Amino acid sequence: MKILNSLTILPIIMDKVEVLKQQAGIEACKFVKNGMKVGLGTGSTVKYTVIELGRRITEEGLEIVGVPTSLATEKLATKVGIPLVELSECTHLDIVIDGADEFDNNYNLIKGGGAALLREKIVAQESLSMIVVADERKMVGTLGAFPLPVEITPFSHQATIRQLSTLLDSRVNCRMAGDNPVVTDNGNYIADAHCGPKLSNPEALEVEILKIAGVVQVGLFNNMCDVVILASSTGVETKINPNGRLAE
Repeated sequence: MKILNSLTILPIIMDKVEVLKQQAGIEACKFVKNGMKVGLGTGSTVKYTVIELGRRITEEGLEIVGVPTSLATEKLATKVGIPLVELSECTHLDIVIDGADEFDNNYNLIKGGGAALLREKIVAQESLSMIVVADERKMVGTLGAFPLPVEITPFSHQATIRQLSTLLDSRVNCRMAGDNPVVTDNGNYIADAHCGPKLSNPEALEVEILKIAGVVQVGLFNNMCDVVILASSTGVETKINPNGRLAE
């Protein structure tokens, strides 16, 4: 009997996860209809949504315009043929499809692992509905196991990090790329707060974090998500927020 070592098994596992992400990303496109203005999120799962929308435009004649949440998404959307407009040109967006780093039972989210949280939040608040694509690893009982991203100004960023650390009673680090801080598309830095799974009142916490001078935005997306397209080992499930805008 042939024995597979861990190096042989790992690519197989990763391929399966990637397939599930692809399925979830494509499933989310069912919410997109002709004539819609669509917010295009950022991340490893929602990229498949962008690719599928491009396919539908080319092969099925779908007519939409998109608003990207990052320069990376803008580049991909342009490549696959999605017409893009500036958010300022729209009175609203019909829908935004985006990923999440965590979501809880109340459909509150942690986002910002891709350092695009400010643009993602601006687009989300301008949208009439929000669809999140995620795999089952992102579903949690209480937010916080994933480090909470906070976008901060470069000016005296260590002072802002100290304020965050005191408020959250947690270790807070400036996200680095080698020897230099990660710089967002907006020219800011990202502070990652290692709180642990204890963010039981994310709405109140969001308010307190935003009071700190130097904080631009926090990766808590509360009362924004209407649907989660969840990829799991048993398939793809559509979870509708009973208190959301798309609930029947």
